[in-house]
Amino acid sequence: MRGTVQVNMTIEKVSYGGWPNCFRMTNGEVDLVLTSDIGPRVMRYGFVGGQNFFRELEGQMGSSGEPDWVPRGGHRVWIAPEDPVKSYAPDNDRVAVKIEDGVLEATQPVEPLTGIEKKLTLRMAEDGTAVEIVHTLCNASTEPVELAPWALTMMAQGGYGIHGFPPRGTHPQMLAPTNPLVMWAFTDLGDRRWRLSKKYLVLRQDPEDPVPQKLGSWNAKTWGAYLLHGELFVKRYDTVAPPAAYPDFGCSYETFTNADILELETLGPLTRLAPGDSVTHTERWSLHRGVQIDSWSDEELDRVLGPIVG
Repeated sequence: MRGTVQVNMTIEKVSYGGWPNCFRMTNGEVDLVLTSDIGPRVMRYGFVGGQNFFRELEGQMGSSGEPDWVPRGGHRVWIAPEDPVKSYAPDNDRVAVKIEDGVLEATQPVEPLTGIEKKLTLRMAEDGTAVEIVHTLCNASTEPVELAPWALTMMAQGGYGIHGFPPRGTHPQMLAPTNPLVMWAFTDLGDRRWRLSKKYLVLRQDPEDPVPQKLGSWNAKTWGAYLLHGELFVKRYDTVAPPAAYPDFGCSYETFTNADILELETLGPLTRLAPGDSVTHTERWSLHRGVQIDSWSDEELDRVLGPIVG
């Protein structure tokens, strides 16, 4: 399947990573690949002919039909708060793909474990690097459920994940708290991969360090970035509720790493869905070339990231 759907943007059916039924979306500057053989998963996003920012886990590409959830890599949508059964419902079967007016929509069959139907809807700018990705969770069961949409991106190895805190201030001019900083039982703030400053949280991905690390926070203008070989991936999400409405003690953003991956994660607020109801969660992606960060000071990060994320 191939057709020009905008002046510069095309969507074509391709094979990728051993999966025969994938769809490549490109405007000539960037491209992404979504596979419909499992998922829905976006398995690639990068500059055309350039590096893939997303992790592809060796030995897990190209297969399908497994009884248990398989990490694989790429970008996916999950159910929060994290549950060992509901969050890890397998996504190993074919998904339905619809292409219309330059929009790529991939819908998973209803999960037997959760009664939830998951959908990704992708729109790419006619030029530049911008992509909008809408994550939809629909309650197809006969009972109400409470959940939060959770968008997780597994980044390639060897980069730096960066997150900005809400605007800072001074005491006693600002007395109210601005955001949570949430730890897990395995979080170790003394781990050498963390760099925390007044304005930023930085986490380095190290393929030689298998110890998991994770932190969460909240920002009305949530964003996460990943610096990889002089190029930067940015994902943004504008919150729609105060911290108290969000899962995990108020997180709109979480980041996790181990030896295999680093994840940039955004979360929507907890929502009660009656049977037949849906909730959406929208991220906006962009890529940036020639990004050099000489130190991890607030001043240097302001200089480099300020023009990009505002």
